[in-house]
Amino acid sequence: MCEAFITLATNDEYACGALVWAHSLRQVKTTKKIACMVTKQVSKQILDIANSVFDHVELVDVLDSKDETNLALLSRPDLGVTFTKLHCWRLVQYTKAVFMDADTLVLKNVDDLFEREELSAAPDPGWPDCFNSGVFVFKPSLETYKQLLNFAVNRGSFDGGDQVRTRIIYFLYRDDTHLKLSSYHRLSNREFFKFKCLLPRLVLGRSTF
Repeated sequence: MCEAFITLATNDEYACGALVWAHSLRQVKTTKKIACMVTKQVSKQILDIANSVFDHVELVDVLDSKDETNLALLSRPDLGVTFTKLHCWRLVQYTKAVFMDADTLVLKNVDDLFEREELSAAPDPGWPDCFNSGVFVFKPSLETYKQLLNFAVNRGSFDGGDQVRTRIIYFLYRDDTHLKLSSYHRLSNREFFKFKCLLPRLVLGRSTF
């Protein structure tokens, strides 16, 4: 059984964040594989470094939500390509995985996340009845990938990014409180300074908003 932490880098900036994320995982002595999906927008120089740091680097195509209207309302045009993270379901060499955004910093060992069911995730700060797709547990599956992609193509998004596509498709998150990760597993960078007394294990950056 092979399990992995997985992230996504769609450009050099996010790739640098992913390298820091990988280092933070190794610092807390994870026993899991560490993988990164990258797009062609990542330069060869950074890609060479990534290949020396990650256990696996997967080249993926960019999937863009093209939802300029809602992304403009959020003042986050860069979030369109975060739809690309759906490719993580294609990494079927792993039996279970934990996806984390590239701007996540791991403060303590979180290997216990692999004991959680699919799709365990933290509530979204702005939409607490939905989960935030910055950190979630999942099982790679080509069938699930096809379903998500089909759903995303045929449905719109209220935030223009990947959030709604993963939120709505998993109705099981709706009422199952055991799938919800606590703030102990995830704080945003702003919440960290407000609630650092909780001794959080993960801090997420700006891209989760």
